[in-house]
Amino acid sequence: MARGHNHLHGLIQDPYDAAELERLVELGARAVANHPHFVVLADPEGNEFCLLR
Repeated sequence: MARGHNHLHGLIQDPYDAAELERLVELGARAVANHPHFVVLADPEGNEFCLLR
C-alpha cells in the first residue's frame, strides 16, 4: 500500500489549553500545522487529528 494521507481524519473537541497539547505531545503526537481555530497533530504512525481551539 502506498504511503500518503489517511482517509480518516479525527477531531478532538475539548476546551483547548496548552496542557492538553503538551499531554498529547508527551504521548507521542507531533504538531503538523497551526491554524487559528485548531492544531493539526499526527500520532507516531502518521495518522493526523485536530485539536480544536
